[in-house]
Amino acid sequence: CSLPGGSDCSVSFVSQVVGKVCVHGGQKDILGVLVPQLTELTQSDCIWQRICWRLVESVPDRWMEAVLLGFIQSAPGADALSRLLGNLVVKNKKAQFVMTQKLLLLQYGYTTAVLQNVLGYLSLDNLRRALLIKVLQELLETWGSSSAVRHSPVEQQLYISKAILICLSHLKEPEIESCRQELLTNMMAGVKCHLDSSLPQIRRLGMIVAESVSVKINTDGPVLKFQYEEDNETQELKSLLVQAPQHCVVPSLADNRNERAEAALPGELEAAEKPQTATQVVPEEESDTELDSDDDLVPYDMSEDKEIKSTKAPVYIRDCIEVLTGSDDVHKWDATIKALEGLIRKNPAATREVSVELAKILLHVEEKSCIEGFAVLRQKAQVAVLTTDPIPVAQYLTSQFYSLNYSLRQRMDILDVLVLAAQEMSSPKFYGKNKPSNAQKPCIQLLPESNSSKDWRKIVDERIKSKTRRFAKGRSQAETDAGPNKFNSVAGHFFFPLIQNFDRPLSTFDLLGEDHFVLGRLVHTLAILMYLAASAVVVTSMGKALLEFVWALRFHTDAYVRQGLLSCISSILLSVPAAHLLEDVAEALVETQCWLADVVEKDPDGDCRRLALQNLLLMENLKKKLETAPS
Repeated sequence: CSLPGGSDCSVSFVSQVVGKVCVHGGQKDILGVLVPQLTELTQSDCIWQRICWRLVESVPDRWMEAVLLGFIQSAPGADALSRLLGNLVVKNKKAQFVMTQKLLLLQYGYTTAVLQNVLGYLSLDNLRRALLIKVLQELLETWGSSSAVRHSPVEQQLYISKAILICLSHLKEPEIESCRQELLTNMMAGVKCHLDSSLPQIRRLGMIVAESVSVKINTDGPVLKFQYEEDNETQELKSLLVQAPQHCVVPSLADNRNERAEAALPGELEAAEKPQTATQVVPEEESDTELDSDDDLVPYDMSEDKEIKSTKAPVYIRDCIEVLTGSDDVHKWDATIKALEGLIRKNPAATREVSVELAKILLHVEEKSCIEGFAVLRQKAQVAVLTTDPIPVAQYLTSQFYSLNYSLRQRMDILDVLVLAAQEMSSPKFYGKNKPSNAQKPCIQLLPESNSSKDWRKIVDERIKSKTRRFAKGRSQAETDAGPNKFNSVAGHFFFPLIQNFDRPLSTFDLLGEDHFVLGRLVHTLAILMYLAASAVVVTSMGKALLEFVWALRFHTDAYVRQGLLSCISSILLSVPAAHLLEDVAEALVETQCWLADVVEKDPDGDCRRLALQNLLLMENLKKKLETAPS
């Protein structure tokens, strides 16, 4: 547009045209051309700045959101956006709602660069900085809400965490001092509800944000410090505490929902994270003197030193029990725990005589020395005992899962051992062979933050792939050795005791209360046991019991538990014969189908929605299979 020299004119018509085009999806077409030109014109001409401000202020409220979003996404940086919009966010209530509420708290699909533009714009003027502090307080309040942590998708919580860190990077010391106590209160509440989550990503987000807030509000005192895995996401979040250049380029409108903008240069990130150490320059003569002085050292007398002889491991199972329960010889204890799995597999008859006692010792044994891989060695020995004498050991372990005076770590150890033993016994290569347990790749890892749902989904995908008919020449893969499934005869002893007492709280253990993480592990364990018992006689009874279990917990607030419940549905559909499903649980399946459709539409967790959709497809395939089957 151009103005006649010296004459007044109105830009309201242009504002209406821009608003009309933007609200009908033409943001890229009109603002992709208009914003770059206005950015260049307003860089050195204050007249053009006032014209641009009037242009945006004259946009009707019903079109303001579309125009604002287009400007934010098209502007090359926060300083350019400030020149284009002026103090619009202070003057216009609609613009203020869009920029301080809708873009930050109600939506979460925009890139990091959009967040940097919005929050950087708020920080570039004293009138707008009050809104920046208000936005930070609202973001922290939402971040610290236990209800929001439970019911919001992970993507939204990541988005809010990024916004908090960007706000912190723009705050000045006097502003932090004015709201220090409120920031501390929200931080403490938020880190608690994040650490209570069963999802590793949510816990890590809580740690990173809490560390960042702690550093800002306690510049001179102690700060929070957590241990977590460093990955690309962690590095990106930490880099947001370093103010990005105001001229950073925002991705185009076409790909703003799919691409993630880099917040800082790698060199700046390394400089921010690693303190530079000054190297001491030593004169050449002095260094030579120090090197020569080493020759004057007197050698240490080692004439009476004796070589430590390696301790022989016990060769009998009962000797191992004695060492593990009463020996004070650390070297002998180490040798015993390393050799125990091999002894158990080589001496199955002797193991069966003391299997329950040995399982009890291994469940309670604690590390006496800093032996490498102690937890893995103990777990392998537990799996070996369970596969050697399945029924009595499984009965003991499942009974102890709901007993008093056990830590959550011990209860999860029991679940891990049950799953690994079931996998090993169901393997075709297990029958008649005493292979070491490391031949099996575990589905549940040792770490508490292991996400066994990912492994379960891999199992389901492989099962679906195996049931898909493909027409091709030759064999697609090598055939595995055939053999009986030893787990089929003992599946009930693994499964039913675990599913019986989940709703009975103990004084130290409440699955339906605060111990929901263990409940999530239990649910995933039941799903895997159900899958591995596909050919068992009791598979139909197991399926009915598991379906009732799922139905009782289907509205659980924890996403990890819901993922396990949906995995249970997959295992039922894949393991129980279709005829038995329609004969015994037809009505329950109809209700389950309605629940799955509701999960696909309304569940905030993306993994839950994907699993629910997968189960609906399995049900549809099951229905087609029964319709085409001969009567």
